[in-house]
Amino acid sequence: MKQTPEQKIVFLNEVLGAAYPNPKSELHYESPFQLLVATIMAAQATDKRVNIITSELFRVAPDAESMCRMELEEVRNLVRSINYYNNKAKNILEVSRILVERYHGAVPGTREELESLPGVGRKTANVVLSNAFNQPVMPVDTHVHRVSNRIGLVCTEKTEQTETELMKIIPEAWVIPFHHYLLLHGRYTCKAKKPDCAHCNVRSICDYTAK
Repeated sequence: MKQTPEQKIVFLNEVLGAAYPNPKSELHYESPFQLLVATIMAAQATDKRVNIITSELFRVAPDAESMCRMELEEVRNLVRSINYYNNKAKNILEVSRILVERYHGAVPGTREELESLPGVGRKTANVVLSNAFNQPVMPVDTHVHRVSNRIGLVCTEKTEQTETELMKIIPEAWVIPFHHYLLLHGRYTCKAKKPDCAHCNVRSICDYTAK
């Protein structure tokens, strides 16, 4: 008998919860500001590459005050190995300036305020709200979107739709870790081009036809 999305959520919480106990972001950061900058950097880039770059960037400028005092060319040189480094460098400097001028250097804790910052979209805002402020929101990247559709939790075309549908079926207390479960499962098992279905621990409930 085919399971409902709600039944699959219960199964996934148990199985992926055991596979990834106490999951957290693989980005390296020590403050909400550093998480915000790292997440801006992570667009179209791997967490591994971002961590290499931010290890030096945060050594030079660990907070908004020190970051906004840097010259654009300095930031560009530090982030040059990342995709779209010109725009990201400009956004990081502008975000730092706004945080200092409007929020005394602190990162705001609402989606509306975060999304008003340069280079910050809904997913980035949700990452910060979830990881830095412990709010039950669902950041949906390509991994979460892909896994959710393959397993059959949702049937959506856009990430925003995936977020909406997931929030309907995941109990609020599970939302924060569940984002990590789906992301990590997509990153290491249910990969985009070559999903490792043979070694997938949730294969029994998955709707993916190619498995």
